Amino acid sequence: MGELLGRLGARFEEAGYTVEGVRGMLGPVAGGALARDEIVPALRATTDGSALAELIRLFWLQAPVAASRLPGFAADLVEAELATLDGDELHPAFHVEPVESVLGSGHLGYVVSDLKVRPGEGRLPRPDHVVGTGGAATSLARLVVHRPVDDVLDLGTGCGVQVLHLADPAIRPKPARITATDINPRALRLAAKSFALSRLDGVELLEGSLLDPVRDRRFDLIVSNPPFVVGPPESGFTYRESGMHGDEFCRRLVAEAPALLTEGGTVQLLANWLHVQGEPWQERVGAWVDASGCDAWVVQRDVQDPAEYAELWLRDSAEAGTPEHGRRYKEWLDYFDAREVDAVGFGWITLRAGAHTGGGGRPAVRIEELRHTVDQPVGAYADAVLDGLVSAREFSTACGRVYGLEQIRLRSAPGLVQEQIGPPGDEHPERILLRQTDRLRRAVGVGTAAAGLAGVCDGSLPLAPLLDAIAQLMDMDGDQVRAHAAAVLPELIADGFFEVASLG
Repeated sequence: MGELLGRLGARFEEAGYTVEGVRGMLGPVAGGALARDEIVPALRATTDGSALAELIRLFWLQAPVAASRLPGFAADLVEAELATLDGDELHPAFHVEPVESVLGSGHLGYVVSDLKVRPGEGRLPRPDHVVGTGGAATSLARLVVHRPVDDVLDLGTGCGVQVLHLADPAIRPKPARITATDINPRALRLAAKSFALSRLDGVELLEGSLLDPVRDRRFDLIVSNPPFVVGPPESGFTYRESGMHGDEFCRRLVAEAPALLTEGGTVQLLANWLHVQGEPWQERVGAWVDASGCDAWVVQRDVQDPAEYAELWLRDSAEAGTPEHGRRYKEWLDYFDAREVDAVGFGWITLRAGAHTGGGGRPAVRIEELRHTVDQPVGAYADAVLDGLVSAREFSTACGRVYGLEQIRLRSAPGLVQEQIGPPGDEHPERILLRQTDRLRRAVGVGTAAAGLAGVCDGSLPLAPLLDAIAQLMDMDGDQVRAHAAAVLPELIADGFFEVASLG
């Protein structure tokens, strides 16, 4: 079966059934409609009779096609159990979707998942439904660090899409040893089909919950798109709900996964967390990362009130518009009311082990909200963000030394621009902004001293003479300028506006 699937994957590629090929055939209008689960424009765009058009209709749009329209494929698709034959009509048995690199550098392979359940079809997903690639999976793939690693764990692999990204040769030219786990045996079977179609060998597949299958192992990188959905337990959809109370699954994963890391290893996952009355979400998630003992970067990307959240996941399971919709909607709202939940947050969590041990024994932690557009993929600079958090803490420690500023060297981060607000030509603007033109695209208001420092810092001179020169030029007290710099620079380093070249 594996050999047959490998041949089929190669023939899919020859037919142009790749993300680029699908995008080119559908165009922006039909492609945009398909993203909204509207397939009629895509059906109209795939009528030229080509093998690509027929494969899109069969496996992406889930429409039957005449077997005679796929003469080189039909028998093998049936033998590989990807399609069934009814007379001369092929019907999809699974959703088979091409995957491309997050770098846009080309085709990676295919993932096999259960057929999509669309609203209005009159059926619900099966409890052990295996979902395909989607927005959450893409978000995680874009977050994962671009660093060579030896041993990788994909926890809750589902259809196996993260494994394809982890094996992307454009990001990790040296192949890693990859282990993929899932509590759902159907997911593991479909993931195996995904890997065979993609001609990806050597992936270890293990069945079990949370970290149970690998507790005696160590990994350089652990990634997870876990069952993070928070809601009433009656749904029981394995792909999205853990069965644990509230956001307990994500809390346990954050607390327990670091024990499986090698020195300097990284855990990266998507998570939902509750906004509970009287408890700031930062404190709630902060307690999770404190228990991990790791350097941590937590980002809240979206927040939904209980009604919005319930509606999202009722649509996801095609329950919207069914006779049970009103009852189920009420169950979700009652669930949140009983737990005094005001909202649910969604975001990323990155943990890195061992980096804090050289900086006074305390992890460097940043918990923040970033709702604006950032450069993708984040994995290209996620390590640099954590490095900045560690450097900021070490800078603060170094500033406390007798000759701190006489030895510390900083450089301005590349891609900074300065904006001034005030009357044209005014030597003393009302406000000065430093803005990043790439990566996280932050903007921060600064004083004249920090702005002046950003213009001259290249790592060649210690801070002390630079600050003294700025103070003299601006007719300011040198000691005050030094004290101000020591106070504001740690945050600017953590935000990525400055980089530490040397601490002396």
